Amino acid sequence: MSLKPTPPHEAKNRFLNDKKPGVTRKTLKNYRTSLRQFCDWLDDQQLTNLNDLDSELIQRYKEFRLSKVKVITARQDMMTIKQFIEFCEHITAVPRGMADMVRIPSVSENDEICDDLLTRDEASELLDFLGKYEYASNRHVTLLLLWKTGMRLSGLRALDLGDFDEGRPALELRHRPTEGTPLKNKERSERDVLITPEVADVVRDYIDMNRKDVTDDHAREPLLTSKSGRIVETTIQRYVYTATRPCYYNGGNCPFDREPETCEAMSWNGSCKCPGSVSPHALRRGYVTAARNAGQPKDVTGERVNMSGKVLDKHYDKGSSAEKAERRRDYVKDI
Repeated sequence: MSLKPTPPHEAKNRFLNDKKPGVTRKTLKNYRTSLRQFCDWLDDQQLTNLNDLDSELIQRYKEFRLSKVKVITARQDMMTIKQFIEFCEHITAVPRGMADMVRIPSVSENDEICDDLLTRDEASELLDFLGKYEYASNRHVTLLLLWKTGMRLSGLRALDLGDFDEGRPALELRHRPTEGTPLKNKERSERDVLITPEVADVVRDYIDMNRKDVTDDHAREPLLTSKSGRIVETTIQRYVYTATRPCYYNGGNCPFDREPETCEAMSWNGSCKCPGSVSPHALRRGYVTAARNAGQPKDVTGERVNMSGKVLDKHYDKGSSAEKAERRRDYVKDI
């Protein structure tokens, strides 16, 4: 079968359109980022037709990525590229068997594990500060719910006003992909997350005092709002990055000996550059660890945060050896 001349970016767009119905928006975004970088690199190599792609060029791109990013990131990129090349085989843009020549970087178990987390003590100090100086603000409610529930950023953003059941009290997470708020594991991510009356009181005060009376593009009433509608993911990320800078909540003391006047992390957009700030996922990891240390069973924790026990153990439970030993104390019998 003869090959059809195909520009890389054209094939990329067709691949993304083909994938779009079956994946979440976040997954599609990750595909787009990885493939845009790959196709831009092919442009730099003066390759304008995928018919000319060969295994040597793919290997050179793999080596290029390994020189720029962590092994786990390069691995994810190359897995996406392998899927892309399989699609290119299907549309006869590259020879059959080309995808088999894509070599995926091997990673050690340590490469796969991220230790970034917010500790229980840090969370308590931070939430005390927000409760005193920014009570029931968007930032306060965002940090409070992420820490107290361990939910994903996408789950928090997906909540509607009607998903807050004040009587129980609980937050009801629902998968609504056609209305812009998919959950990571689709219907399997749907669940009701119980919260304490104290947390519910803060949410109620936020609704009464600071929530904007707006709807989103699908005429839904979001729980967390901006002036124009539903809060966006980047704003949630900025709330977390800004609030978790140690100097923000500890009285202005910088544990990294930086001067506030010259520190690049003092701005809204630069807050992620603080060595002490963390991403929203670090709160999820911190919640899981704190919950397990407090005696909450693994299956209860896993169901609450929509996570398998295997993933919880490998990627999220960051308890020390001593902490894990203490969890077992009440179960140890003298035999």
